[in-house]
Order: sequence, then C-alpha cells, then structure tokens
Amino acid sequence: MLRFAPSPTGDMHIGNLRVAIFNYVVAKQKNEQFIVRIEDTDKERNIEGKDSEILQILEKFALGHDQLFYQSENLHIHQTLAIRLLEEGKAFVCTCTPEELETDREEAKAAKIAYRYSGRCEAMKSGDLARLKEENIPFVIRLRKPEMAILHKDIIKGEIVTAPNEVDSFVILRADGTPTYNFACACDDMLTGIDCIIRGEDHLSNTPKQIHIKNLLGYSAETQYAHLPIILNTEGKKMSKRDDASSVKWLFLEGFIPDAIANYLLLLGNKTPHEIFTLPEAIEWFDLASISKSAAKFDIDKLRFVNREHLRRMDARRLSTLFGFADADIGLLAKIYLEEASTLGELETKVQAIFRPKNFDCEWGEQMRILQKVIYDAPMIMDFEQFKEHLSKESTLKGKAFFKPLRLLLTGAEHGPELADIYPYIKSYILEIAS
Repeated sequence: MLRFAPSPTGDMHIGNLRVAIFNYVVAKQKNEQFIVRIEDTDKERNIEGKDSEILQILEKFALGHDQLFYQSENLHIHQTLAIRLLEEGKAFVCTCTPEELETDREEAKAAKIAYRYSGRCEAMKSGDLARLKEENIPFVIRLRKPEMAILHKDIIKGEIVTAPNEVDSFVILRADGTPTYNFACACDDMLTGIDCIIRGEDHLSNTPKQIHIKNLLGYSAETQYAHLPIILNTEGKKMSKRDDASSVKWLFLEGFIPDAIANYLLLLGNKTPHEIFTLPEAIEWFDLASISKSAAKFDIDKLRFVNREHLRRMDARRLSTLFGFADADIGLLAKIYLEEASTLGELETKVQAIFRPKNFDCEWGEQMRILQKVIYDAPMIMDFEQFKEHLSKESTLKGKAFFKPLRLLLTGAEHGPELADIYPYIKSYILEIAS
C-alpha cells in the first residue's frame, strides 16, 4: 500500500507532484493500492478549496487513487492512541508554558548546543490528567525518548542510523487535543497498512520519529522508505514558492502538458531507457533504486524540449480541440510550428495569428488588399503551387511584393514555416483567414 499525503495549505509544488507520481508508479508496479490522504489537521494553515485543486491536478495527470480520506476524520483515533501511550507510560503529560520552552531554547542557543526538551515534566503520570483537566491547566502529551538507536534502510539513501539523543521527547498531542504532524502521519500509515513510503528528503528527520511512534504502539510490519533528493532552481538553491516553475499551476498556464511534466519529473536525476516516454511506459521499467542520491537541478529548457516532443506525439485531433477546432487539420498545422514553439501557449499564439483579423495598415497593406480580393474571387484550389500561380497572375504582384503580403495575409506574421507546408491545413478556412 502506498500513499500521497498532501496538505491543503498552498499550490501544488512540483516536488509534491513528483512524490505523487513516484508513489503511483510504484503502486502500479507492486499491484497495490494508491491512497490519497489529505493532511488537513493544521486548521490555521488550511486554505479553502486547495484540497479540490490537488485532486483536480492528480486527475489531469491520470493518477487515479483507490482510496481518499481526510486526516481529520481520524482525530478520535489519534487521541485514543495518544492516551493509550500515556497510560502505558510510554508518553507523559507536559505543562511547560511557551515562555519556559522559549527560555530553554535561548539558553541552548547561547550555549551553542542543539535544543532538547529539558525533561522537567517527565515524572508526571497519566493519573495527573484528570487533575489538570479539573484545574483547567493547559497540557500537551509528549512521547518518551527512545533508549536505543533507530535504524532504517532507505532505498535511495542507504542505511541510516539515528542515535537516541537525536530524537527528542516530542509532542504528539497539542493542548487543543489535535495531533502533531508526526503522530498523525505515523498513526494513519499504520492504520492503512502503508508498506512503502516515498517522499522528499526534507522528511528524513521525521522518519525516525515516526518509526519510534510505531514501535511504541507495537506496530511490527516492515515499512520501506525512499527519500527523494530535493529539486534545485537555476541558481543551485532549493526551489521555493518564489520560483515560478515550482508551481504546477504556473506550468499549466505556460502551456506545459501533463504528459511532458510527468516525463520530465521521472527523468530528473534518473537513469531511463528512453528520454521521451509516457507514464504507462515508465511503469514497465521504473526503478526507485536508480534515482541519484544527489539533488537534481530543474532545467526549464529541458522541460520545453520534452514538452515539444510530447506535442509532436499528441493525436492531431486532440491537439485541435485545445485550440477550439474539431478537425485534425489545425492540430497538424500547429505541429508545423513546433520548430519554433515548445508550449501550448506559444502554439496558440501562432494559430491565433492565422485566424485573427489581419492588419492592413502596415507597409504591405495595399498589396494585402489586392491579394484578399483575388482570394475572395478565386475557386477552391487544393494545390499550393497552383494557388500561388493563380494569385500571382491575377494580382500581377511579383517577388517580395507578392510573397511578403501573402505571408502576412495567410499567417499574420512576417516569418515562419514554408507556406507550402501550411497551406494544406488552412485551405478549407482560406476565406476566413484572408479577412
């Protein structure tokens, strides 16, 4: 069982999408279920509608899920498990105030040592819980520190050992009764039988904590882990919200298509048998162990190349519908422009220029008017050479005075592909185009 567990707190990041794709692919390879878990327990940071947006993006990438649930639905279970750990002496009640904890942090900072919980409340028992509630004293529940090192084998990073003192007595249940990220995550993974966890390497520090939680809850099923290296921007720094290309929504607006984005994210830091492929094809050969341990740099030019190749492969009729046409000719026309365009946005600009009303107030406006009249009066001519000869003869225009205005009239641009290549796909619309 594999899962993708996004938080509805912002736009989908390409790092998150990459995690979703990898989990989906491995789930298909293992013939296991792929679960989507919306981690919505942080109510203050949740943004209304972001959960739906996440699901819509997954649908665009054809990442179908077998189960969907919201983490908040398990709140009662999280609380019950926290109390159980408390009653078993594996956790303790803590009444330290925010001011006391901040003082401890400042002292650790001044001493230039890593902050660790002081342990001042470790002697408190589960029996103190009733008194604290009765006296209305705020409290949290903390997990007791591990006594032994925590070992886990990462498919990408290799064997990782975490010393006991590196896992603090961390909070598992907040004062308002809601679970912390690590506790809710570990409990839900345990409850749904997640046996392979693929996520970004920024979660590496969370893994020993979550293993510790499962151990104390008596969960013994084996879990595989794979932490994906971060994606760097063009400056070699971790991609952030400030980088436009980090947003999947921005990539869509720029005209990058799902097949190409998925292809590129699977290509990043990976050894693949082919450079251009589809998601179903990747399922046949994908291997988590082949992912590089090093961070991968995002290259927008490489993505543009991959996008162009997927547009070349796209069914012409489907491509036509993206520009508002029903027949395949416009899709085939658009593909001619792939020598100079890489995205749907760029192709749309080229196609729209052909069908948009032309500017007759330019240098070649007079000649364009002459050609326009000849086209209006001409019969349908299927062959471009015959079409060109007819226009030249009837207009008496020659050389540059013929070809320049003809290109402007037919394409709305001074430069571009050969008119002979374009004409077969626009001849049916010639009267509309020459307007």
